[in-house]
Amino acid sequence: MSSPQHGSVGNYDESTVAAALASLSGVGPARLRTLVVSLGAHDAWRTVRGELPARDHIAALLRDGDLGRLWCREATPELLDRTAAALSAGNMRVLLIDDPEYPPVLRNDHAAPAVLFVRGNLAACAARRVGIIGTRSASAAGRHFARRLGTQLAAAGVAVVSGLARGIDAAAHRGVLEPTDTSPPGAPIGVVASGLDVVYPREHSALWHDVATRGVLMSESPPGCKPDAFRFPLRNRLLAALSEVLVVVESRATGGSMITVEEAAKRGVTVMAVPGSPHVATSEGANLLLAQGCAPVCTVDDVLVALGLDHRRAHPQRDPRPTPSAADRRVVDALLARPLTFDDLVASLGERAVDVALSLGRLEASGWVTCTAGWWEALLVA
Repeated sequence: MSSPQHGSVGNYDESTVAAALASLSGVGPARLRTLVVSLGAHDAWRTVRGELPARDHIAALLRDGDLGRLWCREATPELLDRTAAALSAGNMRVLLIDDPEYPPVLRNDHAAPAVLFVRGNLAACAARRVGIIGTRSASAAGRHFARRLGTQLAAAGVAVVSGLARGIDAAAHRGVLEPTDTSPPGAPIGVVASGLDVVYPREHSALWHDVATRGVLMSESPPGCKPDAFRFPLRNRLLAALSEVLVVVESRATGGSMITVEEAAKRGVTVMAVPGSPHVATSEGANLLLAQGCAPVCTVDDVLVALGLDHRRAHPQRDPRPTPSAADRRVVDALLARPLTFDDLVASLGERAVDVALSLGRLEASGWVTCTAGWWEALLVA
């Protein structure tokens, strides 16, 4: 990046100017692509400011309501200075769609962003890639499955794509980041809906840092951009475009995960789903996908087979947890159907409360069950 003198767009490289254009109010992906791809960033900036005559289709864009006047007011030397400073402070790179480093899997997408903001190593995008998505309000069992799946995919050298939201997304990436003796392990690819310097949710600050350190963090939102609601569906299309296979762990029948599924379907991306209890609302979407013909995911092998990376013979999977006794197995089986309170579990088993309590203690200690807010759930895999 050059060392600019305040006031002249010519003192900034194309990527910095494009980043500043991405900060204009109401620009959106389609308008930004029209400006940057049609004119180049420098000429687009001068055109927006009225320093160059606008071509026919650009003139029509600038006449769109009050956008032309608004952009002319916002496209100031100060905006260029602030953008350059934010990029430097946040250790962000800006990639234009014709940049050699721009991920080919995105460049070839029909809705590729003209400007991409990146922290980390883009080599992750050249690996085999699986998206793992799901609800923010995930069950403990759902989070456990997503984390374990992330760990196992990384051990197989597969990069895991997710949105770094609460619930399933964060669990999947935490799984990828767990220590492994595999070299090199699969990397995390995080796609977010805000600027790379605006962590959302705030409690994921360390997770964002770890994803950028071990893999790559990317967004089409410029520095300082808040996670506005309209940006999440836009983020979801990038998540789908980056995935070879998309796995839905837990999802309601509507919401962000299903939007990502729709975007994946448009791109011919294989969608798979983790079966869930029909009594649990957060499994409605995943079960609906299964009913519509999506392949189920019960173990990592199901995903590896979909990728053409079936390692079952070379690396047979073994559950490291101790095998439950017959009595304890009855408790696990009862909880596989749906989460239960302690009293409901005792009633369904017809056993003494003390015996059920002892079983739960053993099973929780060995990783077979967990309790969240008074509800007991079975964990399918270690």
